[in-house]
Amino acid sequence: MRREELKHPLAGVRAVYEELAKRPVERFCQTRTGCCRFQLTGLTPPLTKGEALVAAQGLRATGRKALPETDEGTCPLRQRARGSCLIYNDRPFGCRTHFCDAAGGPYPRKQVLDLIRRLEETNRCSGGDGPRKIQAALAVALNEIS
Repeated sequence: MRREELKHPLAGVRAVYEELAKRPVERFCQTRTGCCRFQLTGLTPPLTKGEALVAAQGLRATGRKALPETDEGTCPLRQRARGSCLIYNDRPFGCRTHFCDAAGGPYPRKQVLDLIRRLEETNRCSGGDGPRKIQAALAVALNEIS
């Protein structure tokens, strides 16, 4: 994708993230990173094309050109040494809404449904074909922003 084509999906996703941050939902996450271990939670976050582009841009900002090697049961954005997120400020919506029980469980869907719909609309407008598991979505996005 050309730089100009990236502006709309990136801005749309960032606006959703900003709106989510303004919503007063009490969380108890203290970067426990249990949610980053998909084999423990049984959940792998799906990313829309726009979310994947934001995450890929965040990964590139760390100096990386490709996803770190990891097993299928762990988030590819989780630093092995420290266990923290490589792209915390650019993390996907699913990570922001804390599907992990230790953080307080998922946001009530009715409180974020409008934001989910906005992500879906951004996905459609940017030519995305629906959410993909994080590993696949990031692999495609990294190729598109190169």
